[in-house]
Amino acid sequence: MQGFALYPFDPPGDIAALRTDLRDWLAANQPQSDVVARANCWASFDASFSRALGAAGYVGMTLPTQYGGSDRHPLERYVVIEELLAAGAPVGAHWIADRQTGPLILRYGSEEQRQRYLPGIAAGELYACIGLSEPGAGSDLAAVRTTARETAEGWRINGQKIWTTGAHFSHIMLALVRTEEGSERNAGLSQLLIDLDTPGITIRPIIDMAGHHDFNEVFFDDVLVPHGALVGERGQGWKQVTAELGLERSGPERYLSSHALLVALIDAAGPEPDPAITTLIGELTAEIWTLRQLSMSTAAKLAAGEDPMVEASVVKELGNAFEQDMPRRVQAIVTSGWDDENDLAKLLRALLIASPSFSLRGGTREVIRGIIARGLGLR
Repeated sequence: MQGFALYPFDPPGDIAALRTDLRDWLAANQPQSDVVARANCWASFDASFSRALGAAGYVGMTLPTQYGGSDRHPLERYVVIEELLAAGAPVGAHWIADRQTGPLILRYGSEEQRQRYLPGIAAGELYACIGLSEPGAGSDLAAVRTTARETAEGWRINGQKIWTTGAHFSHIMLALVRTEEGSERNAGLSQLLIDLDTPGITIRPIIDMAGHHDFNEVFFDDVLVPHGALVGERGQGWKQVTAELGLERSGPERYLSSHALLVALIDAAGPEPDPAITTLIGELTAEIWTLRQLSMSTAAKLAAGEDPMVEASVVKELGNAFEQDMPRRVQAIVTSGWDDENDLAKLLRALLIASPSFSLRGGTREVIRGIIARGLGLR
């Protein structure tokens, strides 16, 4: 069975000063929103905040300065993301563009694509969504049926994507499409950068059971995009997507979605908490600390240029289990009515409704466990 070692998390520079500067900036600039908005905050949209964060140099941190970035180390960015999520900052607008679309364009995109898209991403003003999931395919990303055929005028796209987070406010989609006729599974796939105001694109909302609009269906009806929309090499889309998923699955967002509830529990416990609450706080703190070490090790491996697909999947699986279990564990020991309006009750109510979806983001639990089992030689 294959194992893996923990990598040291050793970012360059004065990390203590970086944390202090960002906390000071957040104290002056973070919106005074309802406490519920501070939970699961990487799904909270606030364009004004994203622009301000970009102007302060905290978006596009790892992009080169020639494209509007700050040319900072990936582990410095990790520290910033951790601080933003721990503070409950509304980073959802620029989240996908900053986390994975920008780095992927930098790595695989043409110079024209870099100059066109990266400055807007670094400014916190250009938002992106990911076109992977399709109807009837579940989390099987290789079951792509959306086609793009090369013509003299460009690529003609027909098909449908579903569960597309943020498509209704995004400017571009990085879509995985089948460019080789007759190809199957993960062969013959390519990635296209699609401007979402292109004629022939229809975006319809999917409202979740909490009444929130995060997901969408996106339809492509004979959509024509230029030849220059191709990202990387034709037919190498699967390889590029799997590299992109490593960035998506292992960050601090995989264990901090419910963090605001832990903070509220500690605040509500008071100076002489019930022993059961003390025990739970200790257990949750120890678990989140362990997850943090796994996540930071994976980030260090990514920063070293390696492909920690298995480690990233372990972080996602364990992190999702933690942030889904936390609301149920808190509910089991606190005396709080469903209609109570204190911070703890409001957060608990919101996370009990939202948390079942956490393990769907970035691949279902069944898919992730399959990746881990294959990586460890267990299947």
